[in-house]
Amino acid sequence: MASAGAERGQRRAPGGNRIAAVPPPIRILLVDDSLVARTVLARLVEGDSRFEVAGAFPGADRAIDFLRNAPVDIVVLDVEMPGKDGLTALPEILDACQGARVLIVSSSAAKGAAATMRALTLGAADTLLKPTAGNFGTDFTRLYIDTLLRLGRGRGAQAKERAQAQPGPAPEPVLVPLRAPHAGGPIACLAIGASTGGLHALSALLQALPDDFDAPILVTQHLPPVFMSYFANQLHDICGRPATVAEDGMRLTRGGIIVAPGEGHIRLIMGDVVRIRIDHDPAPSRCMPSVDPMFEAVAEMFGPAGVGIVLTGMGRDGTIGAGKLVEAGAEVLAQDSSSSVVWGMPGSVAQAGLASAVLPPDQIAAFVATRGSAWN
Repeated sequence: MASAGAERGQRRAPGGNRIAAVPPPIRILLVDDSLVARTVLARLVEGDSRFEVAGAFPGADRAIDFLRNAPVDIVVLDVEMPGKDGLTALPEILDACQGARVLIVSSSAAKGAAATMRALTLGAADTLLKPTAGNFGTDFTRLYIDTLLRLGRGRGAQAKERAQAQPGPAPEPVLVPLRAPHAGGPIACLAIGASTGGLHALSALLQALPDDFDAPILVTQHLPPVFMSYFANQLHDICGRPATVAEDGMRLTRGGIIVAPGEGHIRLIMGDVVRIRIDHDPAPSRCMPSVDPMFEAVAEMFGPAGVGIVLTGMGRDGTIGAGKLVEAGAEVLAQDSSSSVVWGMPGSVAQAGLASAVLPPDQIAAFVATRGSAWN
């Protein structure tokens, strides 16, 4: 007869012949100075076996102390709090939370707002606009629950993915088949793809890239269209390079960053100079925008002088395009598991044997710098 402990987390299927595993609840920590908000956000998941509220605190410092000793899956964080505000505390929370996702729920988290972009850049996984008191209605509840499930399940999938990739207690290093080092030569175009956690990774990479690296940089980040202009402005503020959202006919410029629009993929055409073509057709990854068309375009236009970089993100977007880059003699680099919020996209590329190096973002920048750049 199975013990009570052995049966915890399981249920008997109809007929009593099969035991089906029940996933553990998604553990949530609430950090908000408003007692009303903490109470409402807790009550929205009460009675739902998929969730467990691990704790609730009115300030960031107490939450950080809690996180150092108690693992959770999601930290629900307010921005505007007395003392240490949410954005100031976010890096410390990420450092203490042992890989948990941070969901910003704040009245200052409107789409495209500066606080939203700053939070995403610092490493928040997602943001929700907090309703005013008394207006936590059905629409917000549904969005809140859906977001918690997406982030919580994604974290569980990441843990499973890591466990399958590297059995044993140590999370690193991940053993993947690396390609032989590239023959070298200056880089004519750098193409970067990212999704979940990508803003933080992009910040680290671009800040570490030498000022004298002057090849044009193309970026495909999975974000809704409304975010893209703010995202481009954020990249400019972070690294000081000109950054703009791609438009049809736009020319690639020395040292400039061009960001894929939310409703199209980056392609390239050659005329008097290399220019952007926006592709609105569905991509194999079903992402919009997708990394694959951008990588394919760089492979076709620049061959061995192109470089593709795949940063943190769910799914496999970028793997098909990375294959095209390798076929063209170009180099592909991938973010490592340890520094990724989700090692889906870079893990897919690395495990397919398409990457020359698997590194944290700042070390990817150093790797790129060894080749230098050339732009005519």
